[in-house]
Amino acid sequence: MTAYKTILQRSQSALTEKRSKFISFAIPVASPEEALEEVAKLRKEYFDARHVCWAYVVGTRTRQERANDDGEPSSTAGKPILGQIHSAELTNILVAVVRYFGGIKLGTGGLIVAYKEAAALAIAASEIITIDLARRYKVSFGFDDINTIMRVAKTYSAETADTESSLSGYQWTFSVKEELAGSFFDEISSLYFAGIEELQEE
Repeated sequence: MTAYKTILQRSQSALTEKRSKFISFAIPVASPEEALEEVAKLRKEYFDARHVCWAYVVGTRTRQERANDDGEPSSTAGKPILGQIHSAELTNILVAVVRYFGGIKLGTGGLIVAYKEAAALAIAASEIITIDLARRYKVSFGFDDINTIMRVAKTYSAETADTESSLSGYQWTFSVKEELAGSFFDEISSLYFAGIEELQEE
């Protein structure tokens, strides 16, 4: 995987089914903790709602996901919401659906359809963006070797993310697109005067 899709900003939609109102939200999040914080905010804002059901997917190279029915019959809310996130191939996203009960029971099938449609509407209202994955490397080299390093960096479209220097030379951090990262690492490693280490994602 060299890129991932997510949403640019928060979006909101609404659906009414047999007098029950479903208010849906698609919210960009970077971690499970942030997703749960957003759910807590919705519970506080819509304190009088019967249910706040949700699902999230976070992570790029590896992903974590979770879904919650919040009192609805098992797998009638959280799972359909999560299914819509998967269908859109999104990550770093929380989709939550607030339900105000309208007095008419929808049944298991009706709930699944309603939550699925509500989630789909929130996602459809979002601006979906594609982000290239990149790896970060710290490269150490001498003062006289800067032209060679810059030539390699240009070859692999490596972007300079940070620059440091010491008495022994430079320590520069480069960001390299996933599909070029391995070749960049190998070429820098082959230079007798340079050192390279991959930096872990923050």
